[in-house]
Amino acid sequence: MDIKSADITALFEQSFTKNEVAEFAEIGKVVQVGDAHCTAYGLNRAVYGELVDFEGGNKGIIFDLDDDSVTIFLLYAHIPVAELEVVKRTGTVFKSPTGNGLLGRIISAIGKPIDGLGDLQVSEYRPIEIAIPGIIERTPIHQSLETGILAIDALIPIGKGQRELVIGNRSTGKTSIVLDTILHQKGKDVICIYVAIGQRQANLARFAHTLRMFGALEYTVIISADASEPALDKYLAPYVGCTAAEYFKDQGKDVLIIYDDLSNHAIAYREMSLLMRRSPGREAYPGDVFYLHSRLLERAGKFKSGGSITALPIAEVQSDDITAYIPTNLISITDGQIFLDTKLFNNGIRPAINIELSVSRVGGAAQTAAMRKMVRALRLELAQYHELLAFSQFGSELDAVSQERLARGARIVELLKQHEHASLSFVDQVIMLFLLKYNFLDAIKVSQIREFCIQFVGYIKLSYSELYKKITESGDVSDEVIKELSVYAKEFSLVYIPVTLL
Repeated sequence: MDIKSADITALFEQSFTKNEVAEFAEIGKVVQVGDAHCTAYGLNRAVYGELVDFEGGNKGIIFDLDDDSVTIFLLYAHIPVAELEVVKRTGTVFKSPTGNGLLGRIISAIGKPIDGLGDLQVSEYRPIEIAIPGIIERTPIHQSLETGILAIDALIPIGKGQRELVIGNRSTGKTSIVLDTILHQKGKDVICIYVAIGQRQANLARFAHTLRMFGALEYTVIISADASEPALDKYLAPYVGCTAAEYFKDQGKDVLIIYDDLSNHAIAYREMSLLMRRSPGREAYPGDVFYLHSRLLERAGKFKSGGSITALPIAEVQSDDITAYIPTNLISITDGQIFLDTKLFNNGIRPAINIELSVSRVGGAAQTAAMRKMVRALRLELAQYHELLAFSQFGSELDAVSQERLARGARIVELLKQHEHASLSFVDQVIMLFLLKYNFLDAIKVSQIREFCIQFVGYIKLSYSELYKKITESGDVSDEVIKELSVYAKEFSLVYIPVTLL
């Protein structure tokens, strides 16, 4: 006799009262156990994303709803789940901890502390998925988020509330750039959140040690889903980080959040989708992988409530190919990208930022008036330099104007080089760019340019502190200030002695 599931349900409902039927509909049984996930039968009223409890003490999140079963991914890898184990609905979604108690802590993607400093002081638990704020709730980006890196602040400025992608091959300095950006926020009332997705524990330990050493851990939250964690943890980590950022944003704070990196996040989601037997698309990623990142990055922005979330997602490419599936998705979602070039890195140009392929769609709106004046023609001069450099490699003789442009371009490239953890304030950058713009570096050897600029900044700070303070407070350089700087630059050129000659 062939009895359909609908007939079984009808008989079941006739045998019990309505309350008993409702109670039974809230529980199910595990029918199949896989790698960090399982399939359960009987949870007829379950909803997507719901948190469920297992009889053995584990918890899970529902990620797939079938006609008569659900697919559940397990939160705790160390608690086994057996077939025929009872699973029960909770009627709620997964929530992550938020609050000021997270500052200075390292937590896992499921909200547990992993730094050995005791329990977290949690203000509230929030769902990791929310309705994304609309246009009415946002304001235009007009404030600069300084990174302390001259090449970025001058040519690819980042504003508070912007989403700027950091993209490049492995080992080209992506994490170093975001680390220096976090260190530069000290004393600027910016909360930093670093989300490590699929990173090695040794790298994370080194990152946390550097923050602690520079006193930056006190305003930073680190959320880690390392390479040994299940795919679910790597999937949850950026959403948990964004939820923590939204708590601080609601307090009217400016927040900087870094996702390192979203390539690993997409790979984790692809693994989960393939385990759920969803149809693979391009490069075996599921069709909704674009939505995966768009609903995350759209939560960043500058809001009328007063707070802002600035997102710096990182994406790793292979062989400098930025046309791969995930990088192109992220480029289309974000407000610009910083592209790190392997060839530049190997040639000793660090940070290895390819200015031609990098862009900020916020542009000068996120710069001070002083910076805009100093960099007005800088990008054009760099483009001309790279074009002439490629042409000169053929061995052709160049005219005097071309040689002059080549010499100036070499000085620009040298000026934009910067050591790790050697961040520069906005005024320091303006003074250094002033030397370039008004040709005070033309008589200096290329190898001595960095040294000359740093010494001149120190000279202004010590001898003419009032002028330094004036630029800091006004954010602009008037004609009068430029005249004063010109006099001091000529004065300094006469007394400058290279360190190599001392």
